[in-house]
Amino acid sequence: MIEHLPLLLAGAFIGGFTLGLTGFGNGLTSYGLWLHVISPQLAAPLVAIGSLTGHLLMFNGLRHAILVDRIMPFIVGGIFGIPIGTWLLTIISVPGFKLFSGLLLTSYSILSLVGGSRLTTVKTSRWVDGLIGMAGGVCGGLASISGPILTAWCGLKGWSKDEQRGTYQPYNFAMHVCAIVAFGVAGFLNKEVLLLVFYSMPATLVGIWLGRRLYGQIDEVQFKRIILILLTLSGIALVWGGLQA
Repeated sequence: MIEHLPLLLAGAFIGGFTLGLTGFGNGLTSYGLWLHVISPQLAAPLVAIGSLTGHLLMFNGLRHAILVDRIMPFIVGGIFGIPIGTWLLTIISVPGFKLFSGLLLTSYSILSLVGGSRLTTVKTSRWVDGLIGMAGGVCGGLASISGPILTAWCGLKGWSKDEQRGTYQPYNFAMHVCAIVAFGVAGFLNKEVLLLVFYSMPATLVGIWLGRRLYGQIDEVQFKRIILILLTLSGIALVWGGLQA
């Protein structure tokens, strides 16, 4: 483990910075480095623990934007979606799923970036929001990618950057809590994971602090562009992972 410590710390810092800046995406950015040196069974709980820590530290600055009535349909749907995704993991091809979701995410993000006008949705019901939350939960249970779908949906809503983070950040927090419970039941929270947390957490916290400071200095247009670029990179990473598997 010691020989891989620089790569572990780099992944922790990049993931923490991404989380601090955007409120999601730390797993997708950290995995790009971590999966070269540790197994998915170690990386997934490591991401979840780092995410929970980051969300707890950042909630204070977003209290004004967190509306329980708005986020509950997403969270309830996600809670139902996680066990479905875990069950699907035993019967379908994860590489195929990553390829499909990556192509969908990349297409949406690129179209939004280069389009002459920003894509928006018509007014939707709480049931539709619940289905979006469930889709994110399924993705989380199947491939640990619960964040991007809801993040894209919040962008389609045309909400401000605080409204977006005040919605998908509590949702991601709830999904990670469920994931950690699932990891504990499955026996993945072992001594090796705790040792990795001990080594990586300082780098994660520094990254979160820097990302959070930068978040306060960017405007709405810059935030939306950063989100779309990150979603595009996330989609490309998923496509690449599906093709390489």
